[in-house]
Amino acid sequence: MRGYSKMDKSPDIRRLYDLKEVLYDKHWAEKTEDFDAYYMYRGVDYKDGLRYDITVIPFQMFGEEFPKTKGHYHPGNYGELYIVLEGKVVYLLQNKDISDVYKVEAEKGDAVIIPPQYGHITINPGKKDLKMANWLSEDIASEYDLILEKEGGAYFYTTKGWLQNENYISRPPLRSEEPLKKVPVDLSFLRKT
Repeated sequence: MRGYSKMDKSPDIRRLYDLKEVLYDKHWAEKTEDFDAYYMYRGVDYKDGLRYDITVIPFQMFGEEFPKTKGHYHPGNYGELYIVLEGKVVYLLQNKDISDVYKVEAEKGDAVIIPPQYGHITINPGKKDLKMANWLSEDIASEYDLILEKEGGAYFYTTKGWLQNENYISRPPLRSEEPLKKVPVDLSFLRKT
């Protein structure tokens, strides 16, 4: 796994076929041999009820779609903080009733807060591997059902740009937010509100 074998823990590996239901080009996936899509090192560290994870998304296109995570929501009122360690990233965020959908483009050193009640998909738009860390509550769980039900997020990021997911009856225009240029010191906002 190109340069990340120094971490103590073995990663959870998400493979391409694990993502088939949420890909833009399902036909491409059916014709392609399965491969490692991304690596999740969970519980690298713990502090004050928070868990520190590292995720690595190699740059390997999914047909016309940029490599991405499966996407999920967190139940309850939990936030999450991501920090870009290497590469570039686009986070696609959407609330549960899809009244708000936005993207945040970030690069090494930037931080992005995932607000409570927002689903998120992480996309690697760069030409090299993306490595990022996140802090979240130890009590948090991931819910994949809403994104699986719609076969992906409200938008797909492809070589043709942002394309609408037609499985959503309606969706607002995709808006942009800026990342934080400094990682917050106080992470208490990540605990349940």
